[in-house]
Amino acid sequence: MTVGMRPDREAAVGDGARLPLRVWLRLLTCVSMIEGMVRVRLHAQFATTLPLFDVLAALDAAGTDLTMGELSTRLMVTSGNVTGLINAMEKDGLVVRRRHPGDRRSTLICMTEAGRALFARMAPAHARWIERAMAGLDRKEVGLLWQVLGALKVSARASTGDVGPPSAAVVSQPAAPSEAAEDAVE
Repeated sequence: MTVGMRPDREAAVGDGARLPLRVWLRLLTCVSMIEGMVRVRLHAQFATTLPLFDVLAALDAAGTDLTMGELSTRLMVTSGNVTGLINAMEKDGLVVRRRHPGDRRSTLICMTEAGRALFARMAPAHARWIERAMAGLDRKEVGLLWQVLGALKVSARASTGDVGPPSAAVVSQPAAPSEAAEDAVE
């Protein structure tokens, strides 16, 4: 361990630990570090939370209103975890609930203009933060990481038999973005 660095999950096992365990702990460490940075910056720059950002991002990505169940699946949490957050977001005017036209038992979660405006301000900053977190990797390494993590996702899904939280049924892995497509965005 480098002087001045705090111990992390990887420090919990020695070099003699099985490689898959060490990789798992490294993944957890990276996610924890990046997520922590995003949480701090969302709070400092937008006075908001990561869960709120995640809800707005899920609604934006869907391009349509979502039921609580659909939203929970996209967020990889239970509906109960989302209810309190949606209550607070509705009170703040970021989302509204409305009856599902095709199913009286379901409620749709809809992003308001205020929610869309807030997300439009946060999304570019969020993208820059993630890019900075990966700045130590070149484009080829990021593409390789994308592919390897996609294979890990397939392997993990197969090992669980799709048993577990709503996240187990998440949509299939999209192809890695092409370099030309990335250049067009930049």
